[in-house]
Amino acid sequence: MQAAKVVTIIPANKNLFSNLELNSVKRKKVAGYGRVSTSEDEQLSSYEAQISYYTKYIKSNPEWEFVKVYADEGITGTSTKRRDEFKEMIKDALDGKVDLIITKSVARFARNTVDTLVTVRKLKENGIEVFFEQESIGTLDSKAELLLTIMSSIAQEEARKISENVTWGKRKTFADGKVSMPYKNFLGYERDENGHPKIVEKEAEIVKLIYRLFLEGKSPSAIAKILTNTKIFSPTGKTKWYSSTIKSILTNEKYKGDAILQKCYTVDFLTKKRKKNEGEVPQYYIENSHESIIDPEIFEVVQNEMKVRALEKRSHSSIHIFASKLICEDCGNYFGSKLWHSTDKYKCRIWQCNNKFKGKMKCRTPHLKEEQIKEFFVKAFNKLMQDKSDVIYGCKAILDELYDTSNIDLKISKLMDEKHEIEKSAQELVFKNAQTLLNQNTYNDKYSTFSSKFEAIKQKISDLEKRKIIQITKKSQIEKFLEDINKIGDFLQKFDEQLWFALVKCVKIGVNGDAGVIFKNDLKIEIIL
Repeated sequence: MQAAKVVTIIPANKNLFSNLELNSVKRKKVAGYGRVSTSEDEQLSSYEAQISYYTKYIKSNPEWEFVKVYADEGITGTSTKRRDEFKEMIKDALDGKVDLIITKSVARFARNTVDTLVTVRKLKENGIEVFFEQESIGTLDSKAELLLTIMSSIAQEEARKISENVTWGKRKTFADGKVSMPYKNFLGYERDENGHPKIVEKEAEIVKLIYRLFLEGKSPSAIAKILTNTKIFSPTGKTKWYSSTIKSILTNEKYKGDAILQKCYTVDFLTKKRKKNEGEVPQYYIENSHESIIDPEIFEVVQNEMKVRALEKRSHSSIHIFASKLICEDCGNYFGSKLWHSTDKYKCRIWQCNNKFKGKMKCRTPHLKEEQIKEFFVKAFNKLMQDKSDVIYGCKAILDELYDTSNIDLKISKLMDEKHEIEKSAQELVFKNAQTLLNQNTYNDKYSTFSSKFEAIKQKISDLEKRKIIQITKKSQIEKFLEDINKIGDFLQKFDEQLWFALVKCVKIGVNGDAGVIFKNDLKIEIIL
């Protein structure tokens, strides 16, 4: 008998950011940063005062090691390009010479929010903290997330204004509904003589195969393995397929004949960094822009199925037609397969709970042969079809309830308004504190309250969006279920793999070997062998 697994936890012994031993005593390397905007005498005295203040302040802390005070004089704060001391400080920090930078305020660090955001995030990724005194915020602190959100929104607005003249022509093309594809690496289409998408039939068959395999229960990784083993060429002309490629094909609306334009956009004209468009700039949805490879209804079923799989707590498996379908009622775990008598004439595949021999309390559900599972389905299906008219009537009643998501949409809309108000109030508080020093205890309390409310509302919105996805997906599943049972005959004589995939949600196996077959309309039929 195989010995029980023994798991020993090896605790972390290094700091995630600094890579130092957790118990080591090491003084933090600290630098100050000051800046004045003009070379007037009054400003120069302020410049000298900043150097003196930060030098004394850092040296007074026995846990800190003074590096130096970086300071720029007579330089504009709207760009970091001419600020030599600033650039030297960032280089030294990234080279490991500085652990903490102390500066007066966000506005003093850089007036150009694009520069501020890019610099702060680059430092944060390397475990280097910037502490803004007036705002009382350190960039490694969890409370800084809301501040970075505010700075991001400001940076995006600035970048949009600066680059709008450059992007106007492209958006005008989008608005005119002119669709282009990266034909070189796009499976299923090529450019015709007029510059429009044209279907490549041989490649289109591969796309249809991918969608069919997914609807049969295969995961993107399993589909990628199948295509790799059959030596089918990928969009880049390679025989090796990846699950990310399959996911991209399964979610690209161009395969149903539509096109979304401006899915990504340039966030920062300085860094040319691009990000997924999540509502920051307009998108253009072109319906029937070209000939489809996948029927639009099938495409929508696939999208909903992908969302449901993403929301499931357990990963979706598709090694076998019964994988991720059989659930143990004793412990809630999935059944897995095992090959018995693999080298003799009694060879067979059995299914048993994956927790069967784990822990002290053994799972009580029996193992099942594949013939038994198939028999469960045939009997449940025939029992379902005895009351076919009642089942159809019940499904239509459920659909009436699932069609309306307006209540969820209204709640999300209200929460979004609240979220924007909190962002606005927090932004006003941060900049007010930067201009006129507030009581810091009061300021911290208010900022913490805003931050807590902000995170709570984000979570509520996320939960509502998940509820909406589940409701829409359930509607799609029941519609497909109705379509399928209306097409088929009354009774089955033997197991049908296509019907199994089309109709069955899961099968719950009881401790006595009985089964509850749950169809995709959530109807459960008990079967005892």
